[in-house]
Amino acid sequence: ARPNKRSDAAPYPVRCAKRHNLSSLPTMDKPTKTNCIFCQIVAGTARSHPVWEDEHSLVFMDLFPASEGHTLLIPKPHWENLFETPAEYLEHIIRLSKPVADALRTVYEPDGLSVFQLNGAAAGQTVFHYHMHLIPRWHGASMQIHGRREATREQLDDAAQRIASALPESLSQR
Repeated sequence: ARPNKRSDAAPYPVRCAKRHNLSSLPTMDKPTKTNCIFCQIVAGTARSHPVWEDEHSLVFMDLFPASEGHTLLIPKPHWENLFETPAEYLEHIIRLSKPVADALRTVYEPDGLSVFQLNGAAAGQTVFHYHMHLIPRWHGASMQIHGRREATREQLDDAAQRIASALPESLSQR
C-alpha cells in the first residue's frame, strides 16, 4: 500500500454516487498519469487538503488560492479537459458544485462566487486534469484565477474542515 500524504486534519469519507448515474462507470476506468499532480493526490501520494470525496470525485483546497476558500472539484479518473471527460462525470461535478458553493457561502459570506473551468493552455489551464474552481469573491478584491502564494497547511486544513462541516447532511447520503 502506498503511504497517504493527504492531510489528516480534514475527514474525507467515501460515499456512493449512484444518484448521479455513475454506477455503470468504473471508478478508475482510465489510467492515471504519474506526472499529474491531481492523479497523485487521488492516489494519496501527494499532499492535499480534502473537503469531500466519493468513489468518483474529490473536492479539495487549492494550494495556491486566489482567495480564501478557493476549492477544486475533480473526477478521480484522469481526463485532461472538458472535451475528454465523459458527460456523466461532468454532470456529477456540476451537481456537486452546488452544495460546495452553498457551504462556501455559509462559511465565508462572500459578495460573489467565481466558477471557472479552463480547457487548454491557451485558456489558462495549468494542471491538465479536468477540474472546476470555486472561488469566493469580495468587492474590490483581485479577480485572478490562480493565486501567487502557497497557503500554509494550517490555513488549508482549517478551510477544508470549515467547508466540510458546512456541507449538508444530504450529501453524505448520495
